[in-house]
Amino acid sequence: MVYGSRDYSKLEKIIGYHFKDKHNLDIAFTHKSYANEKSDANITSYERFEFLGDAILQFLSSKRLFMDYPEKTEGELTKLRASLVCEHTLSQITKELGFGTYLYLSHGEFMTGGQERPSILCDLFESVLGAIYLDGGMEPAERYVDRFLMTDIEKKTLFFDAKSKLQEYAQKYNMTLEYKLIAETGPDHNKNYEVQVLLDGKPYEKGQGHTIKAADQIAAHSTLIKLHYGE
Repeated sequence: MVYGSRDYSKLEKIIGYHFKDKHNLDIAFTHKSYANEKSDANITSYERFEFLGDAILQFLSSKRLFMDYPEKTEGELTKLRASLVCEHTLSQITKELGFGTYLYLSHGEFMTGGQERPSILCDLFESVLGAIYLDGGMEPAERYVDRFLMTDIEKKTLFFDAKSKLQEYAQKYNMTLEYKLIAETGPDHNKNYEVQVLLDGKPYEKGQGHTIKAADQIAAHSTLIKLHYGE
């Protein structure tokens, strides 16, 4: 794939915004590994766009929560915002939107699954937000955040306290809760753990992460979604 030749028409339709300057999208999807690999081509990574997008996201999510939850204290709003803009939530959104397929990655980063890595997918939510703002201003940026992040808030925010909420559920129904490590793969510097939730010995959802704690959290969240929403 020649740099700058991606067709973004499907993506633009999905996100509901058509870019005047497609180069903004090229930058938004350029990982630093690709920019470093192509250092002689004057290619810019998405890091500055991500920086801008992060600031815009903090403002827009704060504004929306402030307006929608007048009864909540500053501390409660801060916690709610943190649960919305965490890596897991943002990476799940961009994974569902297919952002990973548009990434420019170095060969090594691509071969190790960078296009599916939660930390990179999280970055993309913010870098695309920064690109939208630069291309069209605050109005389309706010529509993007409202449409993809500020909906189904209760379901999204389950992740932040997933383990404690699942523990409360187990205690309420007098069930034993266990996190069982079922797989451990990868080299020491890049381990991947897979954990499964057991309630009274019955297997529920699984989670994968680069630490056991992260895998536990994802497994707990997926289990809560199934228990609360029947999915």
